[in-house]
Parts: sequence; C-alpha cells; structure tokens
Amino acid sequence: MSKRAVILAGGKGARLRPYTVVLPKPLMPIGEFPILEVIVRQLSSHGFDRITMAVNHQAEIIKAFFGDGEKWGVHIDYSLEDVPLGTMGPLKLINDLPEHFLVMNGDILSDLDFSDFYHSHVESRSLFSIASHVREELVDYGVLKVKDGQLMGMEEKPRVCYEVSMGIYMLSKDVLRHIPEGANYGFDLLMRDMLSAHLPVRVIRHDGYWLDIGRPDDYVRAIDEFDAMRQRFLHV
Repeated sequence: MSKRAVILAGGKGARLRPYTVVLPKPLMPIGEFPILEVIVRQLSSHGFDRITMAVNHQAEIIKAFFGDGEKWGVHIDYSLEDVPLGTMGPLKLINDLPEHFLVMNGDILSDLDFSDFYHSHVESRSLFSIASHVREELVDYGVLKVKDGQLMGMEEKPRVCYEVSMGIYMLSKDVLRHIPEGANYGFDLLMRDMLSAHLPVRVIRHDGYWLDIGRPDDYVRAIDEFDAMRQRFLHV
C-alpha cells in the first residue's frame, strides 16, 4: 500500500533564534543529522514512499538538501507557500492528496510507529486523528490556592500533567472541505471548526518518546539524548 506524508517545513523558527538565522529550523542538527532528515528516514522505514514538503522560509536550502529523495528511497516533492498559511492552510495547495495521508511538523523527534498510526486511522474511518503525548511540567513557584483574597492552601513547586498534540496527524481527504483557500489557517482553527460542526476527532496517545525541538529547552535535550537513543529512532 502506497503511503503519503506531508511535512510542514515552512516555519521561520522564531523560538530558536539565533540558531535559525542561518539555517531553517527543519535543518537544525540532531547528532549527525538534521531533524528533518531523521523524520524522512523514519517515514521511509515505515513504508511511506512519497513525501511532500510544504516549504516557505529558506525553501531553496531545504530543496537543495533533500532533492527528489532518491538518497532515502522515497519520492520527495515540494509545495511552496507564497505567504504563510499556518499548519493546515498549506494542504489546500496540494492538488493530488490521496484518501488518507499523514501530516506532521518538520521539527518533531519521536519514536512513534508511523505505520501503525497510519493504519489505525484508516481502519477507524475517522476524518482526523491526533497523536498525543502526556507532558509533565514542573511549576517553579509556590502555587497559592486563594478564595476571596484569603489563602486556602499552598503547593510548593507542583508537577502538572496535561495531554498535548504531538504535531503529528492523520487526515482523511474530506477534511480539506473545511479548510479555506488562501487563508492562514492553523490546526487550532480547524479543531474549533470541526468541534463546532460536531465532527469526531480521534486522539491516539503515544506513551513513548516525543520532543518538539522548536522549543529551545527541548532542542538542547534532543541533542543530549539522540546519540544514546539512536537505535530507538532510526533502528540502525
């Protein structure tokens, strides 16, 4: 079965400045590879044979690095945004998307089984599936519980858990009808509109590894951990 992926690689990487002044964020190195190459290698190993990169900022650098994808055993093509279109808007520029396809950010380091995620979505007959991860954060303050100006309790430096989107999605083609043409339209807006229309959205929790290297702290952590965990990400 042919499997298609769209990688969103057009962001300016503002959160990672000054690193991204020279390189586009998807080409930021993790060990010996740019993060986007890690993703391409993973998708190839999970049976994805065609990848479309949605590019904008420093697009020519990304094109020069990846070419047609022959080096990684996949066919890579490019969709160029003339203006920023958010996370979901670029999909309207791609005219030949199949019935089911994967969409993901180009700055994700994870050990998600992309093939299982793909097939789980297809078998569910869902319109949209979100890969999620439980994130735990340390609140570096004493948190006050206050009512009517009076202290009712206090918790010193609590840990807070919350479930977040990993920036990895499976879409069925019918979703494209809900995305406007030529508009800056993000994942958050699509989810709002789908919920308002009472359209079901699946959430599939991933309990393994996940980092968004667009966050400076996570990028540093990814650099520190990648080499020791290389087998987990690349199976080589």
